[in-house]
Amino acid sequence: MDGLREVLRLGLTDPQLGLLLLALFVVAISLGFPIAFTLMALGVFFGYLGMGDIIFNLLVQRTYGVMTNDVLISVPLFVFMGYIIERANILDRLFRSLQLASNNIPASLAVATLLTCAIFATATGIVGATVTLMGLLAFPVMLRAGYDTRLAAGVVCAGGTLGILIPPSIMLILYGATANVSPVRLYAGAFFPGLMLAGLYIVYVVAVAIIKPSMAPKLVLAEKPRFAAVLLELVLGFAPLAALITAVLGAILFGLATPSEAAAMGAMGAIILAAAYRNLTFEGLKESVFLTARTSAMVGWLFVGSYIFSAVFGYLGGQQVIEHFVLGLDLNPTTFMLLAQTIIFLLGWPLEWTEIIIIFVPIFLPLLKHFNVDPVFFGVMVALNLQTSFLSPPVAMSAFYLKGVAPPHVKLGDIFMGMVPFMGVVIVAMVMMYIFPGIATWLPSVLY
Repeated sequence: MDGLREVLRLGLTDPQLGLLLLALFVVAISLGFPIAFTLMALGVFFGYLGMGDIIFNLLVQRTYGVMTNDVLISVPLFVFMGYIIERANILDRLFRSLQLASNNIPASLAVATLLTCAIFATATGIVGATVTLMGLLAFPVMLRAGYDTRLAAGVVCAGGTLGILIPPSIMLILYGATANVSPVRLYAGAFFPGLMLAGLYIVYVVAVAIIKPSMAPKLVLAEKPRFAAVLLELVLGFAPLAALITAVLGAILFGLATPSEAAAMGAMGAIILAAAYRNLTFEGLKESVFLTARTSAMVGWLFVGSYIFSAVFGYLGGQQVIEHFVLGLDLNPTTFMLLAQTIIFLLGWPLEWTEIIIIFVPIFLPLLKHFNVDPVFFGVMVALNLQTSFLSPPVAMSAFYLKGVAPPHVKLGDIFMGMVPFMGVVIVAMVMMYIFPGIATWLPSVLY
């Protein structure tokens, strides 16, 4: 068997095998192979070449480690909470109430859409669900009101991606598990940057409506809604969901419950809320359980694959090659952050955020201590950066989610063009956060 291993190695050294492993992974996922099983297959094969039979023991240990990871328990609970809320038609009530409340603001429909996305993001963290639902609910309303197609598409796609930044973000949980950073600190760090990005989106659409009113016409209502009617709509459509979100996030941020305990509370609260709205059906519950199981299984196998891949990549010396290369560039902390975030930004064009978080971000993690970069700040910056992975072609999943539910006359090219200005807004937010790092670090430092 040792002779076979030597033949398969093709005379390559361990570091060369490590770099070949990384290159083959990029090629495989570019061709459409499943991420999790590609990670495991390549990791086991190259691990056998470099480590021998011990790789099979490592596979079992890593699988068991994922199954017993306390942090990951919160993933299925938060996902279940999101699917229950999605199927209870709560988003419809929320959008109507915010639409009435923002009636006097320029681009009121776009503002209501972004506010709904931001609030719904805190309840689900599921980008596909938010974009799809808002594509069905808000996008046709904006088009009928005379909104520019590109602007309306950009609003829905950009607003829908807030779920990977605003807590309880599944992405932050995965980053925390990968970087061995407390998800509670990450949630606290991402809270203000998430609000800042949502606020910048709103500022942008309001500015567009003021500068070019034809792109976001003001609604002409036959009768101005009364204050009492607006207040009642807010109470019915906004207050219950806001109370649930506040309870869940408050319990996490103030240390009253672990993320898993708070997620369990949120899942139960979502069921109670759906029942109160009389939208809790057996069919909806069954679909939510099925989708939760499917999503959680995907996350679990991703972690198994990433642990195997990373362990083998590190054993073969691939990590050291990259570290020596970066350190040899004689960078300072600013240029290191610029390099890291630029690479992540560019990776977001062909790859999805899961691949970037699980495979490529860990390459930078060992370098953070050398450059004196707070891993919480780095994680929030990455989460902010990865907003662009949903907005940048050719992958740009937000565009495809919206295209799937948009009217036939809306072209994919229009959706892509509509997302470009919002990518610029994300870059502005990143610059602001780097200049004023307290946006991400102040709340964790105060609370913990």
